[in-house]
Amino acid sequence: MTFTRRASLSLPWLLPTAAGASPRLRVGSKNFTEQLIVGELYAQTLEAWGATVERRFNLGGTAIAQSALLSGEIDLYPEYTGTGLGVVLQEPPEGTPDGVLAKVRAGYTARFDLDWIAPSGIDNGNALLVTAATARRLNLATLSDLAREAPKLTLAAGNEFADRADGLPGLRRVYGMQFRRFRQFAALGLRYAALAHGQADVVNAYATDWQIAVGGYTSLHDDRGLWPAYQLCAVIRGATLRDTPGIEAPLAAVSQRLDNAVMQRLNREVDQDGDEPREVTRRFLAARNPT
Repeated sequence: MTFTRRASLSLPWLLPTAAGASPRLRVGSKNFTEQLIVGELYAQTLEAWGATVERRFNLGGTAIAQSALLSGEIDLYPEYTGTGLGVVLQEPPEGTPDGVLAKVRAGYTARFDLDWIAPSGIDNGNALLVTAATARRLNLATLSDLAREAPKLTLAAGNEFADRADGLPGLRRVYGMQFRRFRQFAALGLRYAALAHGQADVVNAYATDWQIAVGGYTSLHDDRGLWPAYQLCAVIRGATLRDTPGIEAPLAAVSQRLDNAVMQRLNREVDQDGDEPREVTRRFLAARNPT
């Protein structure tokens, strides 16, 4: 992205940490659309700030990305607080959004010398969805409402949902929820197809799925707090944070522009419209910072 001299001078977070300095940073991501987009957001924002950025995207799952951070293969990547708490720290995935963020910050600092910075407005946690027509017909707004009707309904979810603590066992434990039928679909798109074509009444999804807005689906509120927050932040090596003064400001600036509705739109532009993550990101950043 190109910025005019005037635009650069008007935004202090775009200035490198020292005259003539060009920090060299390696930005990673996991291997799904949202991660590729946010990884690009970080990379292009840091390039505008004055850093030289190497992209190391499509790293695979959490374990691979975490290992790359610890080995120094990457300096930062986007991660979700609920994943950090439950998968990496292996602590009970529970608590308020602020509480979960505090726990992962403390745990990552103490155990790994890693920091969670630039919290965004994205909370990409679990969701149970129904069509707008089903929500109206059965008067559904919350998971407690759904528990009342579940014995008559079919749930479509991923294979692991049957056994995960925050899946069917958690729904039974917290809400007493028992479905008439459980259908397993490994691919998320097949779950949405089942919902759209009446092969399922309820689908397990994630809060930033682009299909939610496009399909006009109703996301039922987790009124008893079964699921923790999955707030998206940048996880960064402590050494990188110490060696690159000012790096938090540009990342925080772009994170402040992100919420679930924005992320749904950006995911749609890649997955449905077929645009490249780099181009989607360039347009998004240019909308706020015209040349």
